[in-house]
Amino acid sequence: MSTATSTETRELAPVSTESLAALLVAKERPPRPSSLSTSLTFGWRAVLKIKHVPEQLFDVTAFPIMNLLMFTYLFGGALAGSPTDYIQFVLPGILVMSVVMITMYTGVSVNIDIEKGVFDRFRSLPIWRPSAMVGYLLGDALRYTIASAIMLCMGLLLGYRADGGFMGVVAGIALLLVFSFAFSWIWTMFGLLLRTEKSVMSVSMMVIFPLTFLSNVFVDPRTMPGWLQAFVNNSPVTHLASAVRGLMAGEWPAADVMWTLGWSALFVVVFGPVTMRLYNRK
Repeated sequence: MSTATSTETRELAPVSTESLAALLVAKERPPRPSSLSTSLTFGWRAVLKIKHVPEQLFDVTAFPIMNLLMFTYLFGGALAGSPTDYIQFVLPGILVMSVVMITMYTGVSVNIDIEKGVFDRFRSLPIWRPSAMVGYLLGDALRYTIASAIMLCMGLLLGYRADGGFMGVVAGIALLLVFSFAFSWIWTMFGLLLRTEKSVMSVSMMVIFPLTFLSNVFVDPRTMPGWLQAFVNNSPVTHLASAVRGLMAGEWPAADVMWTLGWSALFVVVFGPVTMRLYNRK
């Protein structure tokens, strides 16, 4: 009986701090996660948020369909003679407009997480610092893809035909996703800079609406006044819409493609560092 008691006493005896520290040091620590794996993890987190709050998909489903139907049947007859002819021109433009407009929700999501204190936990983790931001953008890329697929399916039902075939459509959507990924860095900056999600949405709409409507999304700029043409012809949305429209039509608009890639690189180079600086000081 005494032997059993002494054995239990030895097993339950507290471990000293020095012994515990030596035990932890002796064990091999797991490797630090790579920047790619942490970015993908945060991207998966954004996808899970969509799963638990499916209402987030409203802006990538109902909103694009509403825009396509409204502009095609309201202005198709007046601008192109018939809705069927007009949809060949306007569908790539509305596709660009819809995806570019929903990029602002990236900044809203960032601001909400800041207000909830989630980012304080992220900053304390031993991970690549930009991975949280990149994860947001990767998750939103899925939403942009869903919006593009819905728009194309609805366009096919309304009579749109892509002369560029499957590869032309894929190339156009890929270019749109690259631009949207880069463009979203502007809204992440606003999400960190502004104090409430309502202010993020208000400022974002003030930027997006003029930028998308003052473009060749709906009409040819040659019908506009000369001073307005100068702005529209050099707008990043105009270059993007022309590039996507040309690729889906089976053409190779090299100048517009290069301009779009150049704008994308500029957005990342300018707003990426600014966003990370705000993130580190938040």
